[in-house]
Amino acid sequence: MSDLSKFNRFTSELKENGYLMPVFFIGHGSPMNGIEDNEFSRRWKELAHEIAQPKAVLVISAHWLSKGTKVTAMEFPPTIHDFGGFPQALFDVQYPALGSRQVASETISLLHKVHAEADHDWGLDHGAWTVVRHMYPNANIPVLQLSIDYSKGPQYHYDLAKDLYALRKKGVLILGSGNMVHNLRMVAWDRLNEPDYGFDWAYELNEKFKKLIADGNHQALINFNTISPDIKLAIPTSEHYLPLLYNLGLQRANETVSFFNHRAVGGSLTMTSLRIG
Repeated sequence: MSDLSKFNRFTSELKENGYLMPVFFIGHGSPMNGIEDNEFSRRWKELAHEIAQPKAVLVISAHWLSKGTKVTAMEFPPTIHDFGGFPQALFDVQYPALGSRQVASETISLLHKVHAEADHDWGLDHGAWTVVRHMYPNANIPVLQLSIDYSKGPQYHYDLAKDLYALRKKGVLILGSGNMVHNLRMVAWDRLNEPDYGFDWAYELNEKFKKLIADGNHQALINFNTISPDIKLAIPTSEHYLPLLYNLGLQRANETVSFFNHRAVGGSLTMTSLRIG
């Protein structure tokens, strides 16, 4: 049986299985985390051993912005090297996970609020493959991406995520990939190698985000521009923050939240990540 036949048979069994998949928000940071063995990538690897093997992984990445909502639907999603200025070894990486037309179709059918489209042009950007290749190094799990409609506001993204809840009951791992605090213009490049180096405002806002998440205060997180006078330092543009709202929209009452990789990098980035469920 070909690899493609095996994957098609694997995802054709997309039924409720009595197990609710958790949801992850991953602070993905530098693309170099995709090939480095460090505390962040080691934790990503551990995550895969802490949960049931998913039928597929659906990633909402900060690096796929589109007009309208799209879902990758190709059988062989290409590895996208959407960055510059890094070592050749990073550009040489290919992550050969297959896609799943069935999971794409089911995802689109669940998105009642929008006219979502099947996409055959994107693939797996570095917000997806740099993380997932550590979790599933054998590329034996189908991986898809859901785009972020840049024309819509935070409430829209939070509400849209609620429609995806059924996927959690069918063995699909939904993973948001971005960074809670992400300001590349203010990175202290000469201090990137210092462990847990962050500016005061980055630490303060990171802790505020964590407290609001722990308290279940989703509305404050949706209206993030009102959280602090310094919020524009942490979120100068929203694309790295919005994947978090998809994770929060998928949370149900009484589901636990745990944090990991909660460190600052280069002063103005935080790697803080979370698991729901």
